[in-house]
Amino acid sequence: MPTISRFAGWRIVIYPNDHRPAHVHAIGKDCEAVFELNCLNGPVVLRENYGCGRLQTGRIPRELERERIRLCEEWERIHGVD
Repeated sequence: MPTISRFAGWRIVIYPNDHRPAHVHAIGKDCEAVFELNCLNGPVVLRENYGCGRLQTGRIPRELERERIRLCEEWERIHGVD
């Protein structure tokens, strides 16, 4: 599982054998959240939450949005283009 980015104790991961649509897993100390990237037009949105608080899930999309284009490029590099 390639770590694509890190910030504020979070590890941003794209699993190589994962399914579409393009998304990332944000892995923290005691929780994980999945965010759809909406590569064409954005915005990044929360899809699944496994134990993360509202403050955490509110901050992560803002951080991911700053890197959305690069994250989408990484998703395409790992999974190919439709």
